[in-house]
Amino acid sequence: MKSKYTQVTPDDYDAAGRLRLPVLFWGVLLLQARTWVLFIMAGASRQQGDTLLTLFYPDHQAFWGGLLMGLPALAGFFLCSWRQHFLRLWHHAYWVLLVAQVVIMCQTARHFFQDDASSLVSLLFCVADSVALFWWVTNPRLRRCFFAPME
Repeated sequence: MKSKYTQVTPDDYDAAGRLRLPVLFWGVLLLQARTWVLFIMAGASRQQGDTLLTLFYPDHQAFWGGLLMGLPALAGFFLCSWRQHFLRLWHHAYWVLLVAQVVIMCQTARHFFQDDASSLVSLLFCVADSVALFWWVTNPRLRRCFFAPME
């Protein structure tokens, strides 16, 4: 008996004939690039931008590390629309994004456990990173999107 996740219907393909990426894929990329999202939000709200950055990143080194760890996710956003042209790079992007998720999860857990006054936001990010990693590793449709041959 086949799992419902391995069955692919014609509706799962876009107009170019590529398998559509799961909706949760975009959520995982946003989760990985959360520091960049926060940076853009802080830039958009000029008056509260510094307060917003200090709330989430009281340590400036953690902020710069978060920006660095979000770079693979940003590259993944841009590569998605060009995946048929850069097929080899697209295949490697799966593993790069997986490693980035592991590092981000470990970094978030380290910050959560090192804080004396661990916040609810840190706990939520820890849980969200763990769930995202589990989904990334166990979702067969996502693997098919990265490794299925494209014409």
